[in-house]
Amino acid sequence: MLSAETSPRAGEGLKIAVIDSGVNLRHPHILAPTRRVVFTPDGHGEDLMGHGTAVMAAIQEKAPAAEYWAIKIFSNTLRTRNDRLLAAMEWALGARMNIINLSLGTPNPETRTALQALVDRANELGTLVVSARNNRYRLVLPGALEGVVGVELDPLISRHTYRLSDSGEEPRYWASGYPRPLPGTPTERNLCGISFAVANMTGFAARVWERLEPRRPATLHEALRSLEPSTL
Repeated sequence: MLSAETSPRAGEGLKIAVIDSGVNLRHPHILAPTRRVVFTPDGHGEDLMGHGTAVMAAIQEKAPAAEYWAIKIFSNTLRTRNDRLLAAMEWALGARMNIINLSLGTPNPETRTALQALVDRANELGTLVVSARNNRYRLVLPGALEGVVGVELDPLISRHTYRLSDSGEEPRYWASGYPRPLPGTPTERNLCGISFAVANMTGFAARVWERLEPRRPATLHEALRSLEPSTL
């Protein structure tokens, strides 16, 4: 179990999968070792929208010592087929990723059984799944499932903190919806939203997951509940 006296880390030794729109490896905020895996028809891992790059950068800001895999399931829009989402998660589990970041989700209830099976398998393997719990007030999957770190947007808090609630069966997390700022770009013109709340929360979780024993959602919740974000 993690203690408050443990010195802050940066995700060293972790393998983190970011399921999104790919990544621009030339972006100055992408500093950690990063590989690309493609599940889109275009056949390349380049980020055509900038979304996956910004998500990746937000996580790498907090966990720069981890290794990253950008798993591309979106091309020109943040819409994809459910079978690509399932295949991406299958790949991440097969590659023994330590953390899977999924900044978006599906409202389709027909995916619940398949996604819950993947989440259950992730928990058995010691792989943490961090995902959006809702999107514009509608619950989405897998973030609303048992065993997932489900994240919601709090537009009023700093990207350097988070909050959680134990009011339900599963702890619920809130984080800032802003990624790293871009020099010369006003904050209000930068990308923002639930995707980056998830990414920021993944960064906090990675700092704990690195030194957590056993690696289970329950022990993560306990650690995140007991520690101040500034100590992570």
